[in-house]
Amino acid sequence: MERSRNGRTAPTRGNGSSPNGTTGRAKQRAYLIAALEDGDDLAELRELLRTAGVAVVGQAVQHRDKPHPNTYLGPGKLEEVKVAAKAADANVVVCDDELSPRQERNLEKELGLSVVDRTATILDIFASHANTAEGKLQVELAQLEYNLARMRGLWTHLERLGGVSSGGFATRGPGESQIETDRRLARDRIAALRRRLEHVKSTRAVQRAERERAHLPQIALAGYTNAGKSTLLNAMTGAEVGVRNRLFHTLDPTTRQLQIDGRPYLLTDTVGFIRKLPHQLVDAFGATLEETTRADLVLHVVDSSAEEEDRLGMMRAVEDTLEEIGAGERPRLLVLNKIDQLDPEQRRELRHRHPDAIMVSAMTQEGFDDLRDAIEQAFARTLKSVELMLPYSEGGRLAELHDVAGDLHREDTAEGVHVVARLPAAVAERYSRFSV
Repeated sequence: MERSRNGRTAPTRGNGSSPNGTTGRAKQRAYLIAALEDGDDLAELRELLRTAGVAVVGQAVQHRDKPHPNTYLGPGKLEEVKVAAKAADANVVVCDDELSPRQERNLEKELGLSVVDRTATILDIFASHANTAEGKLQVELAQLEYNLARMRGLWTHLERLGGVSSGGFATRGPGESQIETDRRLARDRIAALRRRLEHVKSTRAVQRAERERAHLPQIALAGYTNAGKSTLLNAMTGAEVGVRNRLFHTLDPTTRQLQIDGRPYLLTDTVGFIRKLPHQLVDAFGATLEETTRADLVLHVVDSSAEEEDRLGMMRAVEDTLEEIGAGERPRLLVLNKIDQLDPEQRRELRHRHPDAIMVSAMTQEGFDDLRDAIEQAFARTLKSVELMLPYSEGGRLAELHDVAGDLHREDTAEGVHVVARLPAAVAERYSRFSV
C-alpha cells in the first residue's frame, strides 16, 4: 500500500518476485488489528488483502465494547502492536473497521507505520476491478467522498505560516488556503461525477423501460461476494461473464435471457455484498444496486461450503444490505450453491437447517431442474389466466403473447385467433379488450 497523490494510503500490487522469477519478500506486509467484543476471526480481512495482493504477517485483536475514540486500540494494546509489527517486519497496519481521521492520524503517530482501514482496502479493490466507464465513475466518487473528510492535515507543514490562529481577516496562510482549495476541487469533482452518474442512470432507465415494455419477468442474483453468482448466471443462460476466485470480481450488472419451459426471463448478476460494506459504496453504486430493488424475484445465492457460523454471518450481511438499499420486501428464493463440495452428511444437515432452500451446484448444474421449477412456481403465483380472441389483423399482438406467455394454447377460427394463456397481471390488463 502506497501513498496516492491525494495523500491516502492504498494497497500496492505485487508479491515481491525478482526478475528471474524467484519469489522474495512481499513488497507490502500487513499487520492486522481489530477491536471486537468477542472472537478473533479476521479471515475476511485476510481474504480482502489477498485479493489486493498484500501479504499478512500477523494480527492483534483487543476485546472491548467499542473502539477507543482516539487511538482505536487502548494504550497498552498499542504498545504490544508496535513491538509485534516491528518483529514481524510489517510495513503497514490494516484495521478491520473504518477509522475516523483522528484515529488514523493518532495510530500512525503511535505506531510509526502507515495505517489503512477496511474501507480504504475495499475501495482499492473496487478501483482495480472496475472495467466499465460507469464502474470507474462510481469508484472514483466513493473514493473522493471517503477522502474528503481526511484532507485535513495534509498541509500541516504550512500552518505555521498562517500567523495568528484566531481566524481573523488576513491571518489565513498558504497551508489553510491549500486545504480549502483541495476541498473545493474535491467537492467540484464530486458534483461533476454525480451529474455524470445521473446521466448514466437515465440511460439505464431507458434500457429498463424497453425491457419492461416487453413485460419479461426480472430476476436478480444477490449474495455475498464470491458466492458463485456469475458462475450460476453463465451456467443457466450460456453467458460468458468473467469468473475468478476473488472478492468483488463482478462490479457491473450483467443481464441475460433465461428460458424456462418456453417462457423467457431476464436474469441479472449484481455486485456482491460483504460485512460492513462501506456506505460510500452503497451510495455510489446506487444505480447498479437498483437492479436488485426493481427485480420481480431475488435469488439470494449462498456459498453452502462455508462454515456454518460464516455462512449465517454472510446471509445476515446480505439481508441487512438488501434492507438498506430498499429491496428488503422483494420476493426471494434462497439458493445454496457449491453443494458439489459437500458430502452426503453435510447435505442432509444443510437441508434440515434450510428446508425451503434450493440446493444447486453452478459447476456441475446439479439441482438446476429444482431451481427452474422454484422460479416457475414463484412467478406462477402472480400469473392470471386469460381467454382472448385476437383479430387476424393483430399479428403483432399475437407474436408478443407468444413471447411473454411461453406456454400458450391457440386455435384459428373464422373470427380470429382464440388464445388461452396465463400472463403477468400487467400484461393481461393490456389485452382486456380482446377478452372473451
